[in-house]
Amino acid sequence: MSVNKYTVSSSPHIRSKDTVQGIMGDVFIALLPAAIAGVWFFRFSALFIILISIASCVGAEAIWQKLTKQKVTINDFSAAVTGLLLALNLPPTVPFWIPIVGGVFAIIVAKQFFGGLGQNFINPALAARVFLLTSWTPQMTSWTLDGVTTATPLALLKEGALQLPSFTDVFLGNIGGCIGETSAIALLIGAAYLLYRRVISIRIPATFIGTVFILTWLIGRDGMFYSNAIYEIFTGGLILGAFFMATDYSSSPVTEKGQYIMGLGCGIITVVIRLFGGLPEGVSYAILIMNLAVPLIERYTMPKRFGEVKQ
Repeated sequence: MSVNKYTVSSSPHIRSKDTVQGIMGDVFIALLPAAIAGVWFFRFSALFIILISIASCVGAEAIWQKLTKQKVTINDFSAAVTGLLLALNLPPTVPFWIPIVGGVFAIIVAKQFFGGLGQNFINPALAARVFLLTSWTPQMTSWTLDGVTTATPLALLKEGALQLPSFTDVFLGNIGGCIGETSAIALLIGAAYLLYRRVISIRIPATFIGTVFILTWLIGRDGMFYSNAIYEIFTGGLILGAFFMATDYSSSPVTEKGQYIMGLGCGIITVVIRLFGGLPEGVSYAILIMNLAVPLIERYTMPKRFGEVKQ
């Protein structure tokens, strides 16, 4: 008589072949089109900032883990991704020490202080960008294109300028702005790669961008239904933020309903800051604010446990 023996183990019962290194490698690859476009339009200065930012983040993580006697995990590419994301959120003409300070802040303060990868409750690159923007505003809001000082399309819209860059220039990236946020086509190529590889879900980006589009069209800068909402979703850091930062595993909801709420909240805050705030852009602040709300969102959107008795 044969007896079937079953091995009972703790969760998780569903396993995946995905690794941190593989996922971060995919994100890094997806960011390359935007990085290449930034170097194409902003030349050597953009490349210089990108390399310094990545080196600063990787170095800060390695040194911190050595000093605290932890296993050095720079080969998982997470620090490199943070460095590249930070660089893409910086103007191409910032002093060389800006990405160094930002990289150290992102890795040590926003990530390692809270336990390292997977424990950070806010996106490290965005936290560093806001820290730098608050501390050194003139350096972080100076834009040039082909050596000429210029304003971003959102700044021009905020000022009520009559002449704006063409939609073609906005879509391709031939405008002033941060290194990685100007070329919408490059960002969309990277986003398509992440979706194809199933690294991210479309829920947060679609809800985020859709909310910005609808509210911008409804409210309008010059009255209701009087706004080029399509133009505005391709300017600023909306696409970069929606696909590459609002979807950060550690600082975004894991539940489906929570992800829709995350995208909706980010979109509403972005539009409020863009249309009524003192800043032309609000993506970074919107994502960080919603990062702080993630525990509350997950508390009320977590599915019921099987067999749970209603109180």
